[in-house]
Amino acid sequence: MGGQLILVATPIGNLADISERAIETLQSVEAILCEDTRVTAKLLMSRNISTPTRTLHDHNEQDRTPFLIEKLSAGARYAVVSDAGTPLVSDPGYRLVRAAIAAGIPVTAIPGPNAVITALTLSGLPPLPFMFLGFPAPRSEARKTGFATLRAAEQAGVRSTLIWYEAPHRLVETLEDLIEVFGPDREAAVGRELTKRFEEMVRGTLTEVLAHFQTTAPRGEITLLIGPSAEDDSGADDLDTHLRQALESHSVKDAATLVAGIVKLPKRTVYARALELSKEMKN
Repeated sequence: MGGQLILVATPIGNLADISERAIETLQSVEAILCEDTRVTAKLLMSRNISTPTRTLHDHNEQDRTPFLIEKLSAGARYAVVSDAGTPLVSDPGYRLVRAAIAAGIPVTAIPGPNAVITALTLSGLPPLPFMFLGFPAPRSEARKTGFATLRAAEQAGVRSTLIWYEAPHRLVETLEDLIEVFGPDREAAVGRELTKRFEEMVRGTLTEVLAHFQTTAPRGEITLLIGPSAEDDSGADDLDTHLRQALESHSVKDAATLVAGIVKLPKRTVYARALELSKEMKN
């Protein structure tokens, strides 16, 4: 059948969630490429799978990819797994998949658990559209800049449930930064230890969710969600109104600088919108 790369979703917590197809695939491939062999070993032992494992993580993926592509081209069948959930979703494997596609090697997937979808369906927040954004920046200043860019997109008319993964020791600070940018009353939810014995889903406003975790230290795997902006959110109109007025008497650069101070958004974000409006006004 020739070489093949297979992306295999594994449980996000409860080992019973692995599918029959995933088990059969992990038993039949030449090797399993995994983020941490120690973590994957627990899953393999629970299903009596003895297939050899090899590491594939952020620090070695670029170096290992040429060798793996050579083996795949020669007929090897490899499975890719992450420590938990669906590979490539905030996990290694993207470089290898891109290289395999470019080399004409068949790539397929065995679907299964994913913390983003699980948390979204349990959150009570609108499921469509949603945007998954990986992990927020670890430092507050960079984190708030990223959040402000998303808020600017909302002010330009984008409405979506937003989802992140977060480390438990940063959750409280991240919630505080979200409140500063999106406001205290935005609907939110935090999923913790999903599918495990102590699964928890905390729902409410950002203020309410923050209060819960200020008194109850978060532990385990965290998925953080906030709902879309309100339908009557006038942010988009406000931003465009301020920019149109400023553009009547200022250059694009000066108008962006002036309005960025008014709406408290990153200058480059406001500048991009000012450039669009300037072109529209000229036409």
